[in-house]
Amino acid sequence: MSDATDTPSDPFGFPPELIEAQKAAAEAYEELHRYQAMLPWSREPHEGWEAPAPAHGGALVGPQFSRPRSPGWTDAQKAEYDRLWEECRRTSAVVSTHPHWGRFPGAAQIEARQALKRMPGALPAVKQVEQDDLAKAV
Repeated sequence: MSDATDTPSDPFGFPPELIEAQKAAAEAYEELHRYQAMLPWSREPHEGWEAPAPAHGGALVGPQFSRPRSPGWTDAQKAEYDRLWEECRRTSAVVSTHPHWGRFPGAAQIEARQALKRMPGALPAVKQVEQDDLAKAV
């Protein structure tokens, strides 16, 4: 029989350092994607391609798109992207390996992990402002 000390506490009672770690991970992810949006579509130079024309006058199935020629990324752009991607991996590892999760098995852990991602204080600044604006509108 287990006593009260063996019983896990609330899986949604996140320690402050876990909330901060989630915010750092979300901000790193946002920064990576903002940077990536400014880069050419291909890391390496690429000639691009044109969407195929429908054969026999019929319609093509699935999405059809073209890609323009890409000059690729400069060495500085590659280094910055790699730095940002490493920051995403590092901050995500801090969140996913936090001792808090080890106390809650199964579905409770999954629900709590999802709740942490939406929790005020764990969102990047831009997402927090959007969430605050939505709350005011309701």
